[in-house]
Amino acid sequence: MSEELTLCCLLWAHPGTESDLVAYEDRVLALLPEHGIELVVRAIGDGGDARPIETQVYRIPDQAALDAHMADPRRAALADERERVIARTELFPVVLR
Repeated sequence: MSEELTLCCLLWAHPGTESDLVAYEDRVLALLPEHGIELVVRAIGDGGDARPIETQVYRIPDQAALDAHMADPRRAALADERERVIARTELFPVVLR
């Protein structure tokens, strides 16, 4: 059995697309429960001073669940929108305390 993953995702918007990034993420995050993924934290900032517009933390049962979410055709169908609104993404493992 695979080990549970806890990941943090930082998202930066292209200038002028901040609200569109949040709307895009609303759609993508709605798919998480179908893959057994829990959104633990979603924080939305202003993106000022080169800070990310969103910070998200996920609890993922295993790598297979993450792979299934990433390959979800509904997520893939939003690729053009993602390219339009997301300037930068950082995804990394974290430990929650």
